[in-house]
Amino acid sequence: MAVMITIYCRKHHSADRLCPECEGLFEYARKRLEKCPFLEGKTTCVKCPVHCYKPEIRQKIRTVMRYSGPRMIYKHPLMAIQHLMDGRRQKPVRIVKR
Repeated sequence: MAVMITIYCRKHHSADRLCPECEGLFEYARKRLEKCPFLEGKTTCVKCPVHCYKPEIRQKIRTVMRYSGPRMIYKHPLMAIQHLMDGRRQKPVRIVKR
């Protein structure tokens, strides 16, 4: 997520580092991913049965991913391939923590 937000922010907001808006978006996404109930078996968010993000944040994440996704193959090809492989996983089964 950090790489995709960075690609988006560099083109749309700033040149050197993440702007405050994108920094906040990244922190929100990071916190939500840390609390993901599917842990390591997670597929991509688009296939996930649980929507972790608030609707307005979800829309921002979609915008970032639509811009950054196609550019990932050129800037970070291994990460892009890994993301494609993750997307081929079946819908995850929730892991219950005790």
